[in-house]
Amino acid sequence: MKKNSNLDENEKDLLKLIQVKFNKLSKGQKLIAEYILSHYDKAAFMTAAKLGEMVGVSESTVVRFANALGFSGYPTLQKALQELIKNKLTTVQRLSMSNNFSNKKSSGLIKKVLKAEMDNIRATLDEIDEEVFDKVIDSIFKAKRIYILGLRSSATLANYLGFYLGLILDNVKIVTYGVSNVFEQLLRVTEEDLVIGISYPRYSKRTMEALRYAKSQKANIVGITDSYISPIASISDFTLIAKSNMASFVDSLVAPMSLLNALIIAIGMREKNEIREYFKKLEYIWREYDIYDNLDKNDYF
Repeated sequence: MKKNSNLDENEKDLLKLIQVKFNKLSKGQKLIAEYILSHYDKAAFMTAAKLGEMVGVSESTVVRFANALGFSGYPTLQKALQELIKNKLTTVQRLSMSNNFSNKKSSGLIKKVLKAEMDNIRATLDEIDEEVFDKVIDSIFKAKRIYILGLRSSATLANYLGFYLGLILDNVKIVTYGVSNVFEQLLRVTEEDLVIGISYPRYSKRTMEALRYAKSQKANIVGITDSYISPIASISDFTLIAKSNMASFVDSLVAPMSLLNALIIAIGMREKNEIREYFKKLEYIWREYDIYDNLDKNDYF
């Protein structure tokens, strides 16, 4: 398993850590600590220089403060702060984060956004546990029924995964908002079933409640989320991490979608021979009922 060197740092209970270390900090570092304890939502998005200016200390003092807490540098402390507050950010606060992408030329903006998405994929690749990934595949094939749960922005991911798994397997049910509520859709879940819960910031309370219900019925739980400190990670039997860090009001779903693609392909490869005839029949139906546009190139002339 590949480990992210900053993973342990990002999982620390920062506020408690600062309180424990407070008496051993220098005078300037205590000023930083007091500001973070009172305004951690603002401090999380300040540069070291800006934070130092805010409390009246040098940028180097801010860096030494991060070291005193056990972080390798200020960027890792800042990242841990952002993880801490991610679920508490309002849409307005997330919008203010978009200043990082301010650029009058759209081409510059495009490059910054795409680079951020590439960083998410790299971070996901660094943290992926291939052994857990294989166990998730095994659990999917062992399950009597597979429920895929995703609400709000995560509903996009749930529907995507459910659509493609439904083409391969015949026991897949997507659980999302509709005519019936999520608990009615999970009413028949049992210990023979698997529930795949997908949740990204701002984490949906309803997703967590629904997974707790499934857990109470002894169903197996797979969590797909952005961090091991995500609420659903604590109750999942297996957790797959795909990063979604985007300093904007828009949820970043590129890395999660890539992870789902990997799941779908892995499942398809195991069922390759069995589903070949199924897909042939499906292609016939698509042609027969004109599902897709099959224009011949000569139709353009």
